[in-house]
Amino acid sequence: HFTALIHRWKSATAHRVLPVLACIASGLGLATTAPAAESPARKPNVIFIMVDDMGLGDVGCYGGRTLKTPNIDSLAKDGMLLTNAYSGSSVCAPSRCVLMTGRHTGHCSIRANKELQGEGQTPMTEGYTMASVLKKAGYTTGLFGKWGLGFPGSPADPLKSGFDHFFGYNCQRHAHTYYPDWLHDDGRIYQIPE
Repeated sequence: HFTALIHRWKSATAHRVLPVLACIASGLGLATTAPAAESPARKPNVIFIMVDDMGLGDVGCYGGRTLKTPNIDSLAKDGMLLTNAYSGSSVCAPSRCVLMTGRHTGHCSIRANKELQGEGQTPMTEGYTMASVLKKAGYTTGLFGKWGLGFPGSPADPLKSGFDHFFGYNCQRHAHTYYPDWLHDDGRIYQIPE
């Protein structure tokens, strides 16, 4: 359940937060369009982890030996490894826009890390995201880590982009803070205790 995951994430952020985009979609126990006499089909859970500035060979499940990644390795052992993918761009926001929309950068509205005054970046204009497509398929969705695709309250706010839960950095500039004082928590500010 996402509540337990959010609490574990909060506990971890008291010491260290990495600029990670983890999109989680839970399909366990969700009703489907199956007839009432049949039990609902279980949809697979989907956890997609995107880390800035990490190469394929840096993670243990892909052969990396320098970094210790036992939790990621365990997820990979029980799940599937994606071995034929590439980053949508060489910089943060366009890469995440490609991931969220499934479009290449020539068709995405975000083509650079364009900063705005205050908190946030230029919002993407696409009307759908990977999360909104998963929601239409009956999933509950969550995003934990860095967003950077629209300032809080914008049309591209994570909670308006198909995510049921968001905990992390809305602004990628704020994500450069290794020990942040606060993070976004489903539209509220979560003050990290000292």
